[in-house]
Amino acid sequence: MRMRMCGLLVAAALLATGARAARPWTVLHTAWGDPDLRGRWPLDYLAQTPRNRPAQYGTRAELTDAEYAAALKAAGAQAELYAKEVKIGKMGMGHWTERGQPLRQTSLTTEPADGRMPAMTAEGTRRAAGMRSSWSEQSWDWVDDFNSFDRCITRGMPSSMLPGVYNSGIEVFQSPGFVAIRLEMIHETRLIPLDGRRGPAAPVKGWLGYSRGYWEGNALVIETRNFLPGVPIGNVGTNPRPVPSSEAMVMKERLTPTGPDTIRYEAWIEDPVVLTAPFKLDFPWRRNSDYMIYEYACHEGNVQLRGFITSSRAQRASGKYSPPPDAGVGRR
Repeated sequence: MRMRMCGLLVAAALLATGARAARPWTVLHTAWGDPDLRGRWPLDYLAQTPRNRPAQYGTRAELTDAEYAAALKAAGAQAELYAKEVKIGKMGMGHWTERGQPLRQTSLTTEPADGRMPAMTAEGTRRAAGMRSSWSEQSWDWVDDFNSFDRCITRGMPSSMLPGVYNSGIEVFQSPGFVAIRLEMIHETRLIPLDGRRGPAAPVKGWLGYSRGYWEGNALVIETRNFLPGVPIGNVGTNPRPVPSSEAMVMKERLTPTGPDTIRYEAWIEDPVVLTAPFKLDFPWRRNSDYMIYEYACHEGNVQLRGFITSSRAQRASGKYSPPPDAGVGRR
């Protein structure tokens, strides 16, 4: 967890506008003939572009010139403040985060037209009411009162392919018949066969699902199914409660090279059990060979859960615990 100051201002204009490289280029291929996507593709520069579009933009997909200039100015001022704090030895909470540069687009979600995750179904609302975590509760009894992110198991999908507040590195490896996507946060690796093999039977499920890939021209297409249900589709938070995935969720991704060191990443997510409509994510990737991927040592999941549970039990036993009005929603 650290603030990566280097590279935040590099190539901002190109990425923010989604512009393609002006000079002619040819997609490189591996020795066995596949388009070469290998390298480190950190997403730290995307942290100032919201996943869901702020309501004031409506269906507008991009910032105006004036709005974008103001966003860049604010990002520059923030970077200068951090640099000054480092110089004087004062490092606040902001230094744990990676904020990067804002894109020109108003949100990472591009479909539906309002750029926001669709509303939940009645079943989705029912399941969401049972989602408990350290972000939304004040009392806990056992480890399953915490979600998979609390327990440092997984961010789930599609969140694992989105920027976080830190440790937002992605690294792509390739070998004949396989692509592997290494995720810095929660230290997971997605292994994607390209040889046409069938996925596992429906009862076999995984935190990140089971992926199968194929090439369409120079674009890598990945289809993922068989997700374990109950992992937050959206970011964790208290209002509203996280949207939980269901066993019916399907995710299709497309990685299209757009320049020597850029990729267009697109992901379509549908879950008819919990969402009233599908949604799409669409944003640029930038290769950065200098980016260092570090160990993600999530000690909250190792030791802090015991502290939450034992302190909650002690509070209740002492009679000093006053639950909030919605406490116990969805308890087993």
